[in-house]
Amino acid sequence: MPAIDVENLRKEFRVQRNREGLKGALRDLFNRKYDKITAVHDISFRIPEGEICGYIGENGAGKSTTIKMLTGIMVPTSGKVLVHGYVPYKDRETFVRHIGVVFGQRSQLWWDIGVIESFQLLRKVYRIPPVDYRDRLEELVERLRLQELLHRPVRKLSLGQRMRCELAASLLHNPAILFLDEPTIGLDIMVKSEIREFLKEMNREHGTTILLTTHDLQDIEALCSRVIMLDEGRIIYDGSLERLKQTWGKGREIVFRFGTRCDLRRLEALTAGLPVRWSLDNEWTARIAVPEDGAMVSNVLGRVVGEPDIRDIKIIETTTDDIVREIYRTGPDAGQQERDNPLFPPQGGRAEAAEAAKGSNGPDNGASDATGRAPHGASGSPTDVPASADRPPVGSANSKRGQDGAEDAADRPERRQPAGRR
Repeated sequence: MPAIDVENLRKEFRVQRNREGLKGALRDLFNRKYDKITAVHDISFRIPEGEICGYIGENGAGKSTTIKMLTGIMVPTSGKVLVHGYVPYKDRETFVRHIGVVFGQRSQLWWDIGVIESFQLLRKVYRIPPVDYRDRLEELVERLRLQELLHRPVRKLSLGQRMRCELAASLLHNPAILFLDEPTIGLDIMVKSEIREFLKEMNREHGTTILLTTHDLQDIEALCSRVIMLDEGRIIYDGSLERLKQTWGKGREIVFRFGTRCDLRRLEALTAGLPVRWSLDNEWTARIAVPEDGAMVSNVLGRVVGEPDIRDIKIIETTTDDIVREIYRTGPDAGQQERDNPLFPPQGGRAEAAEAAKGSNGPDNGASDATGRAPHGASGSPTDVPASADRPPVGSANSKRGQDGAEDAADRPERRQPAGRR
């Protein structure tokens, strides 16, 4: 049985449309108008036990809405969702004992009391046996280095210190599944690295299933074996990072800086027969786009390095950030079409790509279409609900929030108290 099983999951919201001015406000009192916003469009996926899966997308893509449906905070409009064998919004009290949730912009710790006091309150909320609680707390305190923080009020902690305490709080009851919604937002490099190592250890030793939502792709590369990419509420990619690079990556660029003026025709003659393309940055610097093939790079270098007066050579790889940014900007269909183009344009959306589509082998002519890509083929569906519509995270085994009014969450003020505290 998969840890998470989602089939045709959909979430729609009714959002009031406010009229302008005093007259409009008076009319709204008696005749309100609503817009229907579809935040998640019939998505399906399965995550097996013990997997670390990245869930990425632009702001408003529907990531947080999905997490809230998976944790039982929101009720789906339609579709099937099973998490650890439970329907989240129906089996609330039993279900939440098996999950941990960390929202990077929410807190489940009590603001004015010491961290250890919050942990003890959570022990009672989750009904953790004292012996298990003591052993688990010792392990978490040692791994996350919380010894000096336990007796400080939460409001006196830095962001990095508080996030380490939030992780410990979400893992006190040893959940089988951990949901992380931007857990490293605003953290410095050292704290991010510590949290990543800790999560890998927890997954390796306890088999914890982790669903990670983040905008930091370094978190994804460091932790995840699989990536699900969401765009306007629809899944546009589900697979490994390696396949993502193979499918949409543009290979490598090799940049040569010469001591004399570049002769583009001579450089093209040196690499004749290879599926590469030269372009000039300026009269002293030339770059060549090379497909995703390590042997091809050695072939290019072997042919060119014999040229006199090469001052510098730089090999530039297409990063995951570049690929995902380009998919967000132009859409997945455009990326695949360009990948299939035999001319294989250079990376980074340079103006030479547009010239390549016209069959030009000359230097940059200032084309306005930087990538030559087709427009996004997906339909312009509405985006995710704004952050103000988010409800506080689930964290209490005794929480019995009703299913009614999930769509009207935007009207409710944000609560600072942690989940489970009434």
